[in-house]
Amino acid sequence: MPTTTGHTRQDTTFDAQGTTCAAWLYRPDGVVDPPVVVMGHGFGAIRTMRLDAYAERFADAGFAVLVFDYRGWGDSDGAPRNVLRVGAQHEDWRAAVAHARALDGVDRDRVVLWGTSFAGGHVLHLAAEDHDLAAVIAQVPHVSGPAAVRSVPPRVSARLLAAGLRDAARAAAGRSPHRVPAVGRPGETAMMTSPDAWPLVQRLAASDLDRFDRENVVAARIALRMASYSPGRRAGRITAPTLVQIALRDVVTPVGVARRAAARIPRAEVLTYDCSHFEPYLDPYFDDVVGAQVDFLARHVG
Repeated sequence: MPTTTGHTRQDTTFDAQGTTCAAWLYRPDGVVDPPVVVMGHGFGAIRTMRLDAYAERFADAGFAVLVFDYRGWGDSDGAPRNVLRVGAQHEDWRAAVAHARALDGVDRDRVVLWGTSFAGGHVLHLAAEDHDLAAVIAQVPHVSGPAAVRSVPPRVSARLLAAGLRDAARAAAGRSPHRVPAVGRPGETAMMTSPDAWPLVQRLAASDLDRFDRENVVAARIALRMASYSPGRRAGRITAPTLVQIALRDVVTPVGVARRAAARIPRAEVLTYDCSHFEPYLDPYFDDVVGAQVDFLARHVG
């Protein structure tokens, strides 16, 4: 895959089960029928939280890139807002991939999935069923529900369970969601409270901190379902070349479970970084992390 010197980006949309998802479409300059990378963000996050930084690197390396927000999140339509349903996000991914495969001017036979954190789990889940993918990149992926639950301090976990039950009761009664912060400081009642979470996610959201302050919430019912979502169990069914990038100081996705999941992927390449869960998106780690991704794609897709 030739290195290019530029790219264009346009706003676009696609349909996901009758609801419009917002996306960016990057096209590399001077490349005929490039492969296309489909990108989605992690737990409670939206594309403006530095997914553009990755997409620009991929586009400048000769790849088309489709970056989307889930239904009910970011710039996509859908109500109620900020309700995270794993099955619905899987459907959004399937719709994004179908849209990418229908684009003019791309190589529809070379589609790549890129997911990070919770979406790293989503791309592993989807790659286990879609054997026409050219490659998969899973950055600090969620692989084990029980491990994710164990990473939350017991007192916080108990409060989240109570909030989840309250939200589930409201949903059953047809009432608006009861939401909790997606990211908080240690000890707060929030879904992610590791010591690095609050300061680093604020850096991810630096382009629009006001929006982050408004939208840093998620319907609490997801706390009741986290333990049951373990996409790493399907890893052995993945046939595409897969890059798994693991943070050695990750307490959100502990290293042991991430390594074991990656070991089950037949064509996996595993890279490790001496950092925490949220650091790969940012300097001084970002260049190494995204550089490895570009190299992986050049070898397996380009």
